[in-house]
Amino acid sequence: MGIITKLETSNSKGRINIYIDEKFSMSVKDEIIYSLYIRKGQTINEDRLKEIVEEESYIKAKSKALNILKFSSKSEKEIVDKLKKNDFEDKTINRVLEFLKKYDFINDNRLAKNMIKSKVNSKKLGKNRVKRDLYKKGVSDSIIEEEIDENLDEEIEFENALELAYKKKSNLKDTDKRKLYEKIGRFLVYRGYDFELVKRVLNRVLKNEEY
Repeated sequence: MGIITKLETSNSKGRINIYIDEKFSMSVKDEIIYSLYIRKGQTINEDRLKEIVEEESYIKAKSKALNILKFSSKSEKEIVDKLKKNDFEDKTINRVLEFLKKYDFINDNRLAKNMIKSKVNSKKLGKNRVKRDLYKKGVSDSIIEEEIDENLDEEIEFENALELAYKKKSNLKDTDKRKLYEKIGRFLVYRGYDFELVKRVLNRVLKNEEY
């Protein structure tokens, strides 16, 4: 138990120093003073101190997450991983996630949708590569499948693969059809196109010739 005997502006911008029984106890964000209604003369116990410390940690974690999101969109798991690396507790991280989702700062469905359109339309990558990249970002299998089904146009994917295959063929000096089949096929598979689509593309590019 103790008494808050002084609240003073800290030398650090936006922070307030709290004194308990005339001794410095801690420095907190000024918004905590208002949100938790901290006043001079209040009696303060261990539970109240814990509440203040937890609120301070939450504000720091929220600020960290928002700074991360300034640079690029992140998945829920990416935010969790980065906050854990900064030693924030699970309880605090969960509060931050609730805030970010409530105000639409993070949305794994939207992230997946945008990545699919970017990687397929702009970078001309195949479905398998898109799935791997989304999985690496921690997007759930269910969301990946849902957004792939809704946003990946199979005809566009085929046309992209066809364009890449023709370009690859023009850059190869081989005339042996089997070698062309193998090299172009490996190239397309590496870019994330599935085997059945690759076979269709190769049949078109190599004009159904024997190889």
